[in-house]
Amino acid sequence: MTVTVLVPDEHGYAAISRLPGARVLRYTLGEPLPAGADEAQVFVPAFLASRPENLELARALPKLRLVQLLTAGAETWVGRLPGDVMISTGRGAHGASTAEWAITGLLTVYREFTEFAVAQREHRWTQHRTDTLHGKRILIIGAGDLGTELRRMLLPFDTTVELVGTRARPGVHGIAELPSLLPHFDAVVLMVPVTTDTIGMVDAAFLARMPDRAILVNAARGPVVRTDDLLAELQSGRLRAILDVTDPEPLPAGHPLWHAPGLLLTPHVGGSSSGNLERGWTIATAEIARYLAGQPPENLITGEY
Repeated sequence: MTVTVLVPDEHGYAAISRLPGARVLRYTLGEPLPAGADEAQVFVPAFLASRPENLELARALPKLRLVQLLTAGAETWVGRLPGDVMISTGRGAHGASTAEWAITGLLTVYREFTEFAVAQREHRWTQHRTDTLHGKRILIIGAGDLGTELRRMLLPFDTTVELVGTRARPGVHGIAELPSLLPHFDAVVLMVPVTTDTIGMVDAAFLARMPDRAILVNAARGPVVRTDDLLAELQSGRLRAILDVTDPEPLPAGHPLWHAPGLLLTPHVGGSSSGNLERGWTIATAEIARYLAGQPPENLITGEY
């Protein structure tokens, strides 16, 4: 049996064309679909596929059975497709890139590279002692691919790293332990998906438990953090933050986050580095190959997402 697969780019066309039993069609959002697209059982949205046109296209495919994502975030899709359509993520593709982003942010803040760059432009020699990442206590909320990869990369800095997951298990704290953990860490890194449990998880009470001058790092999604509560802490100068994602996103011009003290802000680039498409398609190809073989993809979204 031949299965029609809709892909958004040449990387996907080349990769999926090598799979036995796959008929690959390339589409472009905003343009007419290729002939035979109505037969598609598998649909792959483009990288960072939060555009509503992707969801509209998926809903219009009468034989759709699998949406295969190139990234780990699936909040755009969960609960918005017919019940017989599976959703598989790109979990495992971008852990190293996102971990690298988080470490870069922490090093930038602790070693004051942003301030030194400003001084360079102003021709000011501002030699002084900075803080260091070495020996810091880092709490990572999210014990999946992203969290475990970040822990691996942080340990050579002689940091103390603890993971928090949905449930307690060997090497991982349960989410119920957070209130007692937060006061003891210099930085808290968010690497969780958007779910009903994680939306607004980082609120005023959460932030109040973090020690003075601690750093909140959001490598997850903007809605995990209550923006107004974080702004209050930043404007008071008590906490610092490193954000790759915001709520709202993109951040509108004039939003107070742009001018918040103690904030390092990047425009959702944690996984957007060289080779991101190749990494995403490596995972997606393996998942689609499982589907073609009559097996369930490994990264399927379940009720625990």
